[in-house]
Amino acid sequence: MSVVLVSAVALIDPDGRVLLAQRPQGKAMAGLWEFPGGKVEADETPERALIRELQEELGIDTWESCLAPLTFASHAYDSFHLLMPLFACRKWQGTPQSKEGQALKWVRVNQLKEYPMPPADIPLIPILRDWL
Repeated sequence: MSVVLVSAVALIDPDGRVLLAQRPQGKAMAGLWEFPGGKVEADETPERALIRELQEELGIDTWESCLAPLTFASHAYDSFHLLMPLFACRKWQGTPQSKEGQALKWVRVNQLKEYPMPPADIPLIPILRDWL
């Protein structure tokens, strides 16, 4: 089984809310809510991948110094194993906007469990809640 490395971020606004993105129709697990991010390419670090993905998906800029490693997910799906570091970020430039047709929502940390998420993301919620 291949291991897929995906980098994700909990963008945290000044009110302590976290940004969730809804997977668009046509993608695997469409309709589920997730932390923004994406696959780490062969020549990238998880931090560089996240900076690139945030530019592509949300139109915002951040810096490696603003990405704090928080925790990670390790989850076996049917056809691959997902390894996903989750970073926390409170500082970026620009306003997050949907660049790929995904719905976006700022959610209070104690309401995260009300949003259906991919199985790998669910164990990250209590860690994020305790950290915030």
